[in-house]
Amino acid sequence: MRDIWRIIQFTKNLRRYYIGISLFTIALSGMTLLQPLFTKAAVDQLTGGKPNVRVVAMYAVLIFLTDVSQTVLSNVGGYLGDLMAAKQRQILSERYYEHVLSLPQSYFDTELSGKIINRMSRGIDQVTNFMQMLSNNFLQFIFSTVFTLIIVAFYSWQVALMLFVLYPVFIWLTTRTSGKWQAWQKVINEEQDIASGRFNESMGQVRVVKSFLQEARELRFFKHRYDKVVATTYPQSRYWHIQDVKRRLVLNVIFLAVFVYVFVETARGGYGPIYGPGAAGIGTMVLLLQYAMQIRIPIFSISFLVDQTQRAAANTKDYFVVMDQRPEIIDHPNAQKLTIKRGEIVFDDARFSYDQGNPVLKGVAFTIKPDTKLALVGESGEGKTTITSLLLRLYEVTGGAIRIDGVNINEVTQKSLRENIGVVFQEPALFSGTIRENIAYAKPQASDKQIVAAAKAANAHEFISKFDKGYDTEIGERGLKLSGGQKQRIAIARALLKDAPILILDEATSSLDNKSERMVQEALERLMKNRTTLIIAHRLSTIQHVDQIVTLKDGKVDEVGSPETLAETGGIYAQLLKLQQGHTEASQKKLKQYEIAG
Repeated sequence: MRDIWRIIQFTKNLRRYYIGISLFTIALSGMTLLQPLFTKAAVDQLTGGKPNVRVVAMYAVLIFLTDVSQTVLSNVGGYLGDLMAAKQRQILSERYYEHVLSLPQSYFDTELSGKIINRMSRGIDQVTNFMQMLSNNFLQFIFSTVFTLIIVAFYSWQVALMLFVLYPVFIWLTTRTSGKWQAWQKVINEEQDIASGRFNESMGQVRVVKSFLQEARELRFFKHRYDKVVATTYPQSRYWHIQDVKRRLVLNVIFLAVFVYVFVETARGGYGPIYGPGAAGIGTMVLLLQYAMQIRIPIFSISFLVDQTQRAAANTKDYFVVMDQRPEIIDHPNAQKLTIKRGEIVFDDARFSYDQGNPVLKGVAFTIKPDTKLALVGESGEGKTTITSLLLRLYEVTGGAIRIDGVNINEVTQKSLRENIGVVFQEPALFSGTIRENIAYAKPQASDKQIVAAAKAANAHEFISKFDKGYDTEIGERGLKLSGGQKQRIAIARALLKDAPILILDEATSSLDNKSERMVQEALERLMKNRTTLIIAHRLSTIQHVDQIVTLKDGKVDEVGSPETLAETGGIYAQLLKLQQGHTEASQKKLKQYEIAG
């Protein structure tokens, strides 16, 4: 319940809805309580000698008016409850999304995206449904019960006592089931998260699934997880309902005592110790039975209320598992805005490890001069991508420093750092939407003229113009409607439009056909002009045209120098050149270890 209270605190600006619903609930409870009183009065008229027809008719009209009032009040309260739930879902979703975006890259390295999404949807849906149920039903249940017991006590404190005993007995019996139920629910949630995560992955890579004929395998994986959900639901549900039968039997016995007591006292003449002075037996009996039945309905609904509360409590924990993750340290105290004048980048004994005791970089040191191109070369896993991630401060160095124009990047604002760095990833990261939106992703307010100019510089304008809707063409999820070369050129246009003085280029031309590769390479040359560029190279032809090469080995810099210099040293680069000349299977395999296509 602590987490549910946190949810209420999150949405405290909805208090006007909470208050409004409460007021309508109190009024609705009042209307519900009036009907038995009017019924009693009518029965007393009918059984008390010569009845007054006009008075009896008046009570019928009053009962009708309370019915109409209940209809209106319940629907207005329900309307407010629906609005409250929608706004609560919005607030919780926005806070969750905002928080997730603030988490460090390391969090996403270890979590399935589907799991993150599922925690949000399950947690928020369950909690908002619970709060809606709470506001529309629970408050009415509380007010009705309290007022009913007060009225019943006026006529019979014995019956009021028996009805009151229902609540602590039922709640005590119910809470005994909570621990075991929630343990099973945790297993169910975990299995559903894994299934949803895999579903999300397979949908995102459905071409791979179909190409390798693995539909049945993916379905088996999904089915296996949900088999576990069903297998866990069996004992959970069986346990819950067995306990519910026990609870209800206890309540049945208590209600038996109530009915026997009321019937027996009425049979004795209607003037026993259960009645107030001067009360008419039949009318009072009807009144007490009506109030008992009114209490009977919500008390038997407690099983549902408790079930919903437990589900909300269990699923809210999943929501707060994410919300309690520590956000990324965006800026250090007294961080300054980075202003680049030259664009010199220095890695000064930079060290980093993803896991303690397993260093990836063990004191990397090199300098990228302004307006030059530096290529990183090394086997897969040697830290090339890690170096670019550290420059973007997706991670922070665990030792040493990275400086731009002599300023430690840990001492500047993350926003100003990333504003000054453009990125072209190996896999062009495009979003569903239009070509225009993707090119202008870093500059949403860019003019059409600027967007077209960037597309022309990226050799993309020609193929864009051939689409019926041109720049307003929808490209599908991650640009699935475009070819590899087209996606790369749009990614390059995006970086050109950003026009940052520093560029990180995870080159990706090796998988393109010759024409696409040539056009992408021309676009890259324009993009790199007058920028300080750090390249993870995938082709030797690219490496040969940079100003400097840094080779990595065992987490350290092995060699630094120009292509011409390193070609003569016999080091990694020289070996790659030699391998390129060989056409054996062994030489091609070695090139692949360095992620070089030749």
